Amino acid sequence: MVRRVFFSFHFDNDFWRTQQVRNMGALEGQSLCTPNAWEEVKRKGKASIEQWIADNMYGKSCVVVLVGSQTASRPWVQHEIIKAWNDKKGVVGIRVNKLLDRNSQTSVAGTNPFEGITFNSGKKLSDVVQLITPTGNDSKAVYASISNGIEKWIEDAIAIRGRN
Repeated sequence: MVRRVFFSFHFDNDFWRTQQVRNMGALEGQSLCTPNAWEEVKRKGKASIEQWIADNMYGKSCVVVLVGSQTASRPWVQHEIIKAWNDKKGVVGIRVNKLLDRNSQTSVAGTNPFEGITFNSGKKLSDVVQLITPTGNDSKAVYASISNGIEKWIEDAIAIRGRN
């Protein structure tokens, strides 16, 4: 079964990498905003961004956080993770820092974006949600690892959310 997912990522740094994952064909994700369209949404302010997120997350069973070097520090990524969890959607992180960007460059692995989110009990979301580090030493191998594993990782995330 093809899952409908929402991709959460740091737009400026990882848009190119996100397109690679989205185009793997194993998933049905939301249409990615073009840079111009995203600027238009941002220009309209906080409420517009929140509405865009809600509209695009609607009907999705899982949020896939594509983690690059600065993803964890992005306020809208944090908002998307929290909204997804509160809406009872599966949540999984996948490191994409070893995929090439538009300049054929990789980046450093960033901080776990689930580490800074805690439940009222004090338990961290990172204790529950998986952050996958794909195998491989180069972009091609990492791409293959993601392509081969992403459907299972999403199913696992949905199952984890169903238990928590």
